[in-house]
Amino acid sequence: MTRRPSQGTATVEFVWLTVLLLVPLVYLMLGVFEAQRAAFAVSSASQAAGRSFVRAPDLATAQQRAEQAARVALADHGVTGARVDIACQPTPADCLQPGSKVRVTVTVDQPLPLMPSVLGDDLGTITVDAVHTQAYGSYREGKR
Repeated sequence: MTRRPSQGTATVEFVWLTVLLLVPLVYLMLGVFEAQRAAFAVSSASQAAGRSFVRAPDLATAQQRAEQAARVALADHGVTGARVDIACQPTPADCLQPGSKVRVTVTVDQPLPLMPSVLGDDLGTITVDAVHTQAYGSYREGKR
């Protein structure tokens, strides 16, 4: 049995293991970071929108302020293209009345990093949403 020299094989093995293990791990971490950034963005946007809605002087202003507050919070995190849905509970006619609540849902389709658009827009995205319910308060004067 003759021995073959193994000079230089450690370098080749290290490069292959780096490519096979480290590159997917780094991509997975980038994807998790993007999803977490979107989660923070929609959570803070829904809270800001709910607070802005119940502090407005009337319904028209409340809707505008809530959407603007959500857009500012999303922009702080660098997230665009989110949907903001605002619903009054128990009925839409009871908005800004004592005992009512405002439910804000913010949804965004966050794209994964380095995903080619050739594969389709739905394949490379993660849908993240947050719901926040803000009480108007039982001991406040009602607004119309």
